Amino acid sequence: MKPTDLRGAVDGAIVTDENFANILLDVAVLRSLNIRVVLVHGAAAQIAALGTEQGVKASDLDGTGVTDAETLKLALTAANRLTHEILEGLATNDLRAAATNAIIASPLGIIHGTDHLFTGKVERVDVEFLTSLMAQGITPVVPPLGFDGEGRTYRVTSDRIAAEVATALKAAKLIFITSADGLTHGGKLIRQLIVGELEKLLTTAKDGFAPEVLARAGWAHYACAGGVPRVHVINGRVDEGLLAEVFSNEGIGTLIYANEYQQIRRALKKDLRALMILTKKSMASEELMKRTRATVEKQIGDYYLFEIDKNLVACVAMHVYPETNTGEMAFLYVHPSHENQGIGRKLIQFAEAKARELGLAEIFALSTQAFSYFQSKGGFTEGTADDLPPARREKYEASGRNSKVLVKKLK
Repeated sequence: MKPTDLRGAVDGAIVTDENFANILLDVAVLRSLNIRVVLVHGAAAQIAALGTEQGVKASDLDGTGVTDAETLKLALTAANRLTHEILEGLATNDLRAAATNAIIASPLGIIHGTDHLFTGKVERVDVEFLTSLMAQGITPVVPPLGFDGEGRTYRVTSDRIAAEVATALKAAKLIFITSADGLTHGGKLIRQLIVGELEKLLTTAKDGFAPEVLARAGWAHYACAGGVPRVHVINGRVDEGLLAEVFSNEGIGTLIYANEYQQIRRALKKDLRALMILTKKSMASEELMKRTRATVEKQIGDYYLFEIDKNLVACVAMHVYPETNTGEMAFLYVHPSHENQGIGRKLIQFAEAKARELGLAEIFALSTQAFSYFQSKGGFTEGTADDLPPARREKYEASGRNSKVLVKKLK
């Protein structure tokens, strides 16, 4: 990871959640790894609570509507309180931090005939200021406020600020830490999506997003289109969720990515350990035929790995039998966290393409539990043991697995 890697946008409701202390511990871990972090926080929940406490009804809670003078006062009080709490929490973890006025803003103005008063938009991010702080080991904390050259303050949504900061600083990641599990569309959680597909949803099927999700999805698209490679949306109430999203294969929320970050490559000896760990449970349940590390190492050139951001999530093998000019598609496995995303089909297509490159006349697969998948997704038909090369038929009969034989002619 680059030092200037991570920008975090934290919902106000998460700052006061009991798990926020754990999030700050995660931030401390990231800083110990020389990953620079900027924290942008919201304040909608606190503005609502403060308004109730003072008997003042806020004109707008999330910062997208009209902000009148009374609501701006609530926003200033709530934001300052939250900034202080964050600074306290960072100090508890021995992290130096500073509240900033790095957002230069201007009025959102009159839209559809309505003056939005003290609601603002980002004109510029003071990149030099934020970069200078981070270079000194100081974590910038940015409230949901912007300031103009005349000393006026405007309320700006934290999502908007986070997207603008991440874009201006050329961050490698932007993480929205929310009270939801991620972005949902049509009631279903989006696990990962390329930015072009998100744009399509926003333009042709935006009604599938709930109103509170739609704006965040729009800012995720904005950041990716502006050069941020990865945008994550996670649930801030999940313990160690931030680290899980940054470092694990599975993640915990939604990932929007700005380019094709998936790749299939040939396995190397150094991949053996990861490959065996990936498939261990599946071999134990006999979904995959058991293989020893030595067996896989001997044929390592036959194995291919499917990676996402250099993390192994799936695999397949293509064993060639020259005497019959056939190939066996074997060891097809996709980690449960990445099922139903078309990865298995991509691996089948990849392995079949390799077989065609080699001029093979036919490929076959043996399966005890996924035979219907090979038939429906790969175009295989059921065969018999007589369709197997003699050497493979001997192993098949000795295994006692009673696997179904599936075949596909290529010529």
